[in-house]
Amino acid sequence: MQARTDKLESTTPPGWAPDSWQRKPAAQQPTYPDPAALERVLAQLRKLPPLVSSWEIENLKSQLAGAAAGQRFLLQGGDCSESFAECESSAIASKLKILLQMSLVLVQGGKKRVIRIGRFAGQYAKPRSAETETREGKTLPCYRGDMINHAEFTPEARTPDPELLLRAYERSGLTINFIRALIEGGFADLHHPEYWELGFVANSPHAAEYTRMVETIGDSLRFIETLSGGVLADINRVDFFTSHEGLHLLYEQAQTRQVPHRTGWYNLSTHFPWIGERTRALDGAHVEYFRGIANPIGVKIGPAVTPAEAVALAEVLNPRNEPGRLTFIHRFGAGRVEQCLPPIVEAIRRAGKQVLWCCDPMHGNTETTRHGIKTRRFDNILRELETSFHILRDCGAHLGGVHFELTGENVTECIGGASGVTEADLSRAYRSQLDPRLNYEQAMEMALLLARLMAQKPR
Repeated sequence: MQARTDKLESTTPPGWAPDSWQRKPAAQQPTYPDPAALERVLAQLRKLPPLVSSWEIENLKSQLAGAAAGQRFLLQGGDCSESFAECESSAIASKLKILLQMSLVLVQGGKKRVIRIGRFAGQYAKPRSAETETREGKTLPCYRGDMINHAEFTPEARTPDPELLLRAYERSGLTINFIRALIEGGFADLHHPEYWELGFVANSPHAAEYTRMVETIGDSLRFIETLSGGVLADINRVDFFTSHEGLHLLYEQAQTRQVPHRTGWYNLSTHFPWIGERTRALDGAHVEYFRGIANPIGVKIGPAVTPAEAVALAEVLNPRNEPGRLTFIHRFGAGRVEQCLPPIVEAIRRAGKQVLWCCDPMHGNTETTRHGIKTRRFDNILRELETSFHILRDCGAHLGGVHFELTGENVTECIGGASGVTEADLSRAYRSQLDPRLNYEQAMEMALLLARLMAQKPR
């Protein structure tokens, strides 16, 4: 037993414990009116079974190391913020379908294995730019996601409720278990890509191209199986991982545990937690918490980050320079990426830091229409993605992944794309309570264009 303790101490950063973040300034944390009720809920969360396993986490870290080395590619996508009301089988299956279809396109174009990480099964808390919201002269706390409070504009709904943490855990578990059941049951089998079809896009401008791609893969699969004389069992299922922003630190801490036969501490609420742009302060609580968990982790970096800060984040969050441990999810915006990204990539290269570069072309390109509707333009999203790809290649690195906010539903939240969504269309099917998402057609078009980019030879 003593040997195990010594080993644990050697792999856990000095001075770190699951609650050491509480001695640091913590941004974006809700204030609960009844601390005793909050503690009762946290006590329950600490006893509940984990949502993911340490061996799944280590498998993901190994795959992300492959992406950092250029052997794999990360596809991360899902809702801006999940809602309890949409924890239903059809919504979950639709999100899984779009990510499977996009990954198939990227495998075909990039000739690399794709790591699929869903931005769901825990994405129930959101950072906000202001603590309060005012409507018609009335000021209330802002809506911070279903894990914390409700969207309705009433004092009761906007008061943080600790019981919602349990609801978030339960719905995360339901989502993960349904995804696992689908995958284990053959839903992701390449022999049957028709399982992934979404009926409302049969007339999409890119439907024919995607169909040809699937037919080509099917022909290749049948050819290989004919030669080998058997079914290729490895493609009957895929690995699928979950992620969310590790924003609510008390919730994350409650699911942070040691496990038998492994050293260190794991956040067992998700495979891949990330730190947001608003909470990545080096002396802040989120960086303190994340530096001690064994999960692979991401950090969102935007225009405000300096090269020195980026290097310092890599040193604090990945002190052993472990491949696959740290992903920088960069989100500069189409108009600023050429200015911001190169010096950061160069600083990380000079420092010899192991980082997986993942482009989030969504958050830096958010704008508000003259009617007060938040949206994003397809052309700007694509431009940041293409620019990031070429910048990284020119700097001697490579784009190792993408991070999209998307949905499998037929929404109209982002402008543009081949389907021709206009500003006037936004009010027709705008369903997001927070940030706008790519719809199915836009997401598939983005995957097809990215696949063509990945297939290009170096300039």
